[in-house]
This record gives sequence, C-alpha cells and structure tokens, in this order.
Amino acid sequence: MTEKTLLEQLDWRYATKKMDPAKTVPQEKVDVIVEAIRMAPTSSGTQPFELFVITNDDVKAKIREAAGDQAQVSEGSHLLVFAAWDNYTAERIDEVTNLNIQERGEIPLIHEYYGNLKANYVPRDAEVNYAHAARQAYIALGIALVAAAEQEVDSTPMEGFSPEMVDDILGLKEQGLRSVVLLPLGYRDPSADWLLPMKKVRKSLDTIVTSID
Repeated sequence: MTEKTLLEQLDWRYATKKMDPAKTVPQEKVDVIVEAIRMAPTSSGTQPFELFVITNDDVKAKIREAAGDQAQVSEGSHLLVFAAWDNYTAERIDEVTNLNIQERGEIPLIHEYYGNLKANYVPRDAEVNYAHAARQAYIALGIALVAAAEQEVDSTPMEGFSPEMVDDILGLKEQGLRSVVLLPLGYRDPSADWLLPMKKVRKSLDTIVTSID
C-alpha cells in the first residue's frame, strides 16, 4: 500500500457528518493527535489553552445537547474540547517563564521578554486576552486536523454549540477556562454520510492566493 502524501491526506479528510458509533479510534492514534496538539506553535510559547479528551458517554450526550444535537459529538469515540484561558495573568505568564528556565536554563533577556509580555497583556481587557488565547487554540486545532488525517481518523471541527453550556458541563469557569471549539474523532459511516460521495470544493489558487514578487 502506497503511503499517502500530505496533500492526499488533506484531500481524503472532510468534515464527517455521520460517524460509526461501533468503531473506536485506537488509543495510539489518539495519542499521536493529542501530542501534535501539544507540539503546536503558540504566541510567545504561552500555550494558553487546555485540551479535554472525553470518552464518557454521559458527558458526550450532554455536550451533544449543547451542540444542537449534532450526532458526531456522541457518535465519535472521542470528543476533544479546546478550552482557552479566560485571561492572561501575571501568574500564568510566570509559569511559562519558569518552564522555559527549567527546560533551557537562564537565557539572556528571558525575564525582560516575559516581563514585557506581562506589562502588555495583564492590563488589557479580559475579553481581548481571551480572544487572543482562543486564536492560539485555533492554531492547535489546525494541527489536530492534519494529524487526524495523517492517522486516517475522521474529525469534524465544530463551533456550533453553546460555550456557556459546555463551560458549565465541564466546570471550566472555575478553572479560568472558556470552551472555544469541539473536535469529535471517529470513523465515517460510508452508508449514511451524505457528504462523503461529494467532491471536495475549494477556491482556485488564483482566487485565494496573491503573489507579490
């Protein structure tokens, strides 16, 4: 069997509408996807989000209700919830600083760098900081979609849910977190997914890319 190229893997993936609830994604594949998320780049290396990996059927059923009864939420074997920091705080940025020192040693100007970050971020409005953190979670989401395709695991990124309800279900507010996006993982049901046989539709290169030489 010929190994797929990255572009072939991306062509293979689609926003799966119907997953087979009888099929479970092997843990080793989930581990690869989760590790790819952990390795994703973020602004100043802050990683201002947490990932919830949910397999509990009762919890998935509650989140499905909060997501307008979208079946993939509970029919996928795993549900990933990306939850961003609700704000940047001095303590959170200090944790990033200390982790850098722990792993790299005392780097010239590291305290000045993260000190400037605190001076710029901490006084800002919490909603501005949450929006920035959420964008970092979306970078990780993109990496997750590629990693899932590489593992030939189906996925469906979802914004169509009530963040307030999901935050309540998972107790996120108490953890200083807010839900951003959902990503069910599973395997497509070829006999029941109306989207599967349809051609992938993307804009042409000349309409989406501008080259400035």
